[in-house]
Amino acid sequence: MSGPKARPAATVILLRDSPGGCEVLMVRRSSVLDFHGGAWVFPGGRVDEEDYQRAGSQDELTAARYAAVREAKEEAGLDIAADALVPLSRWVTPVNVPKRFDTWFFAVAADPEQVVRTDGGEISAHRWLSPRLALELQGRGELELPAPTYVTLLELSRWTSVAELLQAIARREPPHFEPELHWVEGGACTVYRGDVAYGNGDLDQPGPRHRLWMLASGWRYERSGGA
Repeated sequence: MSGPKARPAATVILLRDSPGGCEVLMVRRSSVLDFHGGAWVFPGGRVDEEDYQRAGSQDELTAARYAAVREAKEEAGLDIAADALVPLSRWVTPVNVPKRFDTWFFAVAADPEQVVRTDGGEISAHRWLSPRLALELQGRGELELPAPTYVTLLELSRWTSVAELLQAIARREPPHFEPELHWVEGGACTVYRGDVAYGNGDLDQPGPRHRLWMLASGWRYERSGGA
């Protein structure tokens, strides 16, 4: 199956330390937007021509860094440096979704002296949340999250300090997620590379798991040792 071409995009995960551990800046997309309207996400958006111009090349990763810098300023009023961004992951929207993006997720420590100011247009609100609290709120139906945001919060919840988190992800190759979306009874399931069903869609066969169940009864992330 083929779908519309995924457009380059960037997301920035702004982090700060708190007495309870790491917190991440989350912003709420306006409910009138057709793409994840009303959802809580990290600041981000499409890579524009000006981002390639600032990068001085057509390199998508470099341009994505500048897009992340621009979006942090436009959506949250924050100034960050492109060279301070640490690649966390790369997400490509499933082919059977009408609006597709190829998005680099970057992590960076927030400047404690800066104040968040949302744009009041695309972004209607913001909150600093620990990853665990954000996931708890989603589980109670109080916070709508897109699948990549949910999985990213699960990963961020492993660390207790910003420095530890940034050092750990800087030492590894950023994982590349190209989910396959399947509609199932009660909701949907996205399957990631390493899952036994990846590439064939047989969700019931035995084998390694790497998938996210998004059901009306609740969300559940599965990742076995073999995935």
